[in-house]
Amino acid sequence: MTNQPAREPALTPVDGLSHVVGDRTRPLLEETIPARLAATVARFGEREAAVFCAEGTRLTWREFADEVDRLAAGLLALGIGRGDRVGIWSPNRREWLLTQFATARIGVVLVNINPSYRLYELDYALNKVGCRALITAAAFKSSDYLGMIRELAPELDEAVPGGLKAARLPALTTVIRMGEGRSPGMFGFQEVMELGGAEEHARLDAVSAGLDPDDAINIQFTSGTTGAPKGATLSHRNILNNAHFVTQTMNFTEADRLAIPVPLYHCFGMVMGTLGCVSKGAAMIFPGEGFDPEATLAAVAGERCTGLYGVPTMFVAMLDHPGFTGFDLSSLRTGIMAGAPCPVEVMKRVQRDMNMSEVTIAYGMTETSPVSFQSHVDDPLEKRVSTVGRVHPHVEVKIVVADGATVPVGVSGELCTRGYSVMKGYWDEPERTAEAIDADGWMHTGDLATIDAQGYCNIVGRVKDMIIRGGENVYPREIEEFLYRHPKVREVQVFGVPDPRYGEEICAWVVAAGEAPTEDEIRAFCQGQIAHFKIPRHVRVKDVLPMTVTGKPQKFIMRETMIEELGLAVDETA
Repeated sequence: MTNQPAREPALTPVDGLSHVVGDRTRPLLEETIPARLAATVARFGEREAAVFCAEGTRLTWREFADEVDRLAAGLLALGIGRGDRVGIWSPNRREWLLTQFATARIGVVLVNINPSYRLYELDYALNKVGCRALITAAAFKSSDYLGMIRELAPELDEAVPGGLKAARLPALTTVIRMGEGRSPGMFGFQEVMELGGAEEHARLDAVSAGLDPDDAINIQFTSGTTGAPKGATLSHRNILNNAHFVTQTMNFTEADRLAIPVPLYHCFGMVMGTLGCVSKGAAMIFPGEGFDPEATLAAVAGERCTGLYGVPTMFVAMLDHPGFTGFDLSSLRTGIMAGAPCPVEVMKRVQRDMNMSEVTIAYGMTETSPVSFQSHVDDPLEKRVSTVGRVHPHVEVKIVVADGATVPVGVSGELCTRGYSVMKGYWDEPERTAEAIDADGWMHTGDLATIDAQGYCNIVGRVKDMIIRGGENVYPREIEEFLYRHPKVREVQVFGVPDPRYGEEICAWVVAAGEAPTEDEIRAFCQGQIAHFKIPRHVRVKDVLPMTVTGKPQKFIMRETMIEELGLAVDETA
């Protein structure tokens, strides 16, 4: 794959085509993650760096850096070094944050493992990238992590810590568990923190100085709806710059305090969140191990947070919490709503009721580190509630149709992006990498989008989600935005199901805001307001909608459920 030189910056489309190029007057950071952390510590060493509300732990930047170095030295003492892969399987905990920066300190590739993974998925992830070590929580919610690891590697019972030889996990030699307990064949996290001696500590700066910004430093598994997950491989340069520009767009400084209830295993938490704060010296506030609306509201109020991250469903849960009005959110200024399409009505409530007048919307994907578009804090209200903003610095985007031609402004097509943020590739999968990134360096996102004459982008759906009803192209996002205006609708997802007459028919799944609407009520609400062919034929009211951990709707599950319920025939060749 090659990255061709891009055109000169043009935040607005040129020649009437949907092709825009980000600002290049702000330089890219040509440094590594440990170099940036060291610079932040030098400037703001005594300021607060991290607060873990559930644990009651507070660290200044200097204390945080010292803890990172202790863990990094411990890993070196175990013989783990540059290029090795180390998995992290845990909810949001202090150990996660330390592991993120300790691995970066010595050039180890951090492999993010979804806290919701079960046996088969854990097996796949560890073997796919050849993890040499795994750092794990003992348990989270209904997941018995230690039990699952021992099921995959029963040899742990007889192994010396660091000397595991497991038939099913041949690359894995070392398991490090969090918490106070001891487990056969495993190191304790605190034990590893104390393993590094004077020699290992003395090596740290030299090891960090020898790293290259283009080195792979992180692998994140994409949650595809079909096929096995792919390991998007990201470099220091990828994620450090993205973190820098995301927080710069929000005007972040060392005075800001960011609430991070989104999961650390995902780019939203560990790039836009923790790394973004490190790039500016802003404090990281973690309300708990997993998202809880009350705990998040309490953290924002108690810690006087100025920023808050979340996916739309998180913001809805906070806004609808029965004790919402009892929390003082006056310190809030900004934040990001991302991870899934952001309903206009929810965005308006966040600005009005949560004091987030400068809230921004961000759009991207794991493979692009992740953000490509972001609204600015002073963008017009209409643009901030109806688009995902404009192109990020040093990123180039275009919208194309199937034959690769760039479409005119305002016409929908597939969004493609290129620049520093495009991943190095899918780990050990050159063919799948070539399918996603073309010979000119363009990442094909699979998202349908439009770009207007001012360069603002609107995501209208997924290429695979577009519904073709009787020859008409229907974009679910448009119908969803309309249905959010109904007073009885709290959440909604629209998708297509097979139909013998029209090819596809439109189905809407709704979560009620209080009293449940009837199917006829929803259709009556649409009459005369949207085109007849966009009105859902099938409406179902559900308690919850199937979502990924990061708040992305799983429309394939909804579609399969409706096909079964309606007894529909599916053309498997389509």
